[in-house]
Amino acid sequence: MKVYFAPLEGITTYTYRTTHARCFGGCDAYYAPFVTPSDNEKIGRKNVRDILPEHNAGVPLKVQVLTNRADSFLKFVEKIKPLGYDEVNINLGCPSPTVIKKGRGAGFLSDPAGLCRFFDVICQNSAVKISVKTRTGYTDSREMDGLMEIYNRYPLSRLIIHPRTKKDFYNGLPDQEVFRRALGQASCPVCYNGNVYTVEDYENIIEEFPTIEGVMIGRGAVKNPALFREIHGGKPLATEELIAFSKLLSEQYLQVLESETFTLHKLKEVWTYMMQNFPEEKKVAKAIKKANTLSDFIHALSYLPALGR
Repeated sequence: MKVYFAPLEGITTYTYRTTHARCFGGCDAYYAPFVTPSDNEKIGRKNVRDILPEHNAGVPLKVQVLTNRADSFLKFVEKIKPLGYDEVNINLGCPSPTVIKKGRGAGFLSDPAGLCRFFDVICQNSAVKISVKTRTGYTDSREMDGLMEIYNRYPLSRLIIHPRTKKDFYNGLPDQEVFRRALGQASCPVCYNGNVYTVEDYENIIEEFPTIEGVMIGRGAVKNPALFREIHGGKPLATEELIAFSKLLSEQYLQVLESETFTLHKLKEVWTYMMQNFPEEKKVAKAIKKANTLSDFIHALSYLPALGR
């Protein structure tokens, strides 16, 4: 069973990925946050900076694109094929209002005819394998049956299903029954994504759906960066590991961002997830949030108790 690190925009950048791989690792691949073509649909070096091989040494990486235009997708393939990538993941799951407004991400699911035209062109002309990350519909999960009819027409290398609709955003629980039905209909390998936070969550998914190809974990792996190791039977996450990880992450961010203020902002963003490991530590959480310098931030972490796992 494969395990993948899901892309989280603004968080799982190459700085985070390389540091996580160095400190924890354990996943079969990291999916990079989506690359979005510019307004004129051009793909410049700035667009692909996060996925350049020199920025991802030692990281098994898969790339993702956010577009609803076949010509833009094919231009993206032309750009990344020389970088050594043999597969592109198409994001049909992002529920962000700014993305939806442009008919991209989960917004593209509201246009089945457009999806067919898109896949007709790219599947005939792409020089790389194509995988898809999808929601189960735009407003209603009953749309998934029609979406599966579309996906099954094409030679997709993998279908990653997050069993929520666009309308659901990240609220409520993933619809396991819709996922079960889609899994039974799929003609390509299927990966599960959604609300996997613990080893128990992972084991429940693979017990419930033993024929899936893999499990993709996002927010749960940012909360507990040792989760992939734990899934493989390794030792539980320790507080000292989180502190060491944060120190190394701060050094890497400083090199890239050249700003203590921006580095502190990034660390606080990551710690909104990792602090969930310490739900009772309200004072430490407050100190982390109020820290104005990196030294204050790291000092606040020193007050965290040992994790009792």
